[in-house]
Amino acid sequence: MKFKTIVQWMVLLSLVLAFGYSIAFAQDATATPDTRWFHTGKKWIFLAVIVYSAVVIYSIYHARSGKDIFIRRIPGLEAVEEAIGRATEMGRPILYILGLGGVGNVATIASMNILSQIARRTADYETPLRVPCNDPIVMNVVREMVKTAYLEEGRPDAYKEEDIFFLTEGQFAYAAGVDGMIIREKPAAIFLQGTFFAESLLLAETGHSVGAIQIAGTDQEHQLPFFIAACDYTLIGEELYAASAYLSREPMLLGSLKGQDYGKLMIFAAIVFGVILELFGVNWMTTFFQRVSN
Repeated sequence: MKFKTIVQWMVLLSLVLAFGYSIAFAQDATATPDTRWFHTGKKWIFLAVIVYSAVVIYSIYHARSGKDIFIRRIPGLEAVEEAIGRATEMGRPILYILGLGGVGNVATIASMNILSQIARRTADYETPLRVPCNDPIVMNVVREMVKTAYLEEGRPDAYKEEDIFFLTEGQFAYAAGVDGMIIREKPAAIFLQGTFFAESLLLAETGHSVGAIQIAGTDQEHQLPFFIAACDYTLIGEELYAASAYLSREPMLLGSLKGQDYGKLMIFAAIVFGVILELFGVNWMTTFFQRVSN
């Protein structure tokens, strides 16, 4: 048998096998349509979402009615006024560092909300506010937020676009650039809010060396020890997300924050109740949650 004939037979055999596999896959891939509008096995999850939403809406309504909403004291946020006042008295700028997160990062969004509140105060006190950015999109969003804050405070003339600028996207190049700014300008107050990685201690130690009051906050648990050691105040985890509501005292934000706390309390109570039942040999609650989660 010639080599050409062997190749032809091999190609033909490959086509036949491929056709057979495609038929078998098509048969296996058939599905039976389900005419139900809702997955009835998830009704308990739907009910939990309804209850949680109702709690949040009630909390917002309660806050907007003018009633006092208790939010526990957070020392790092109470020190914001002190930090801005110190920079104003000393005639030195405030440095706000957003970290390395992009515009879609939750911690970066929370940090920008905090920056908006700080910008309102710097507009009133006419204190220079410097914001070096790691991401050009973040820079443009921050410029608009700070500009709006100055406009709402009636000080659009005090806004300086060049004080909010793009530095570099490189991690340690960004850290080196910010450290150089700290050494040269010696800001009286430094805010480190957002997503930080290995550069966190480099930034915090440089700020500490020039005697700046530093308020840090991040949801990266591996960087918290460095901020706690080198900064005056540190927002830990979810305190970063609560900061905008704490500073603005906006009823909508306060109500949402309070509603989330009630939701966490309900989840915690369910966990404790389930553990107690398991200790007494009653496992219906564990079985229920396993069935719901599947």
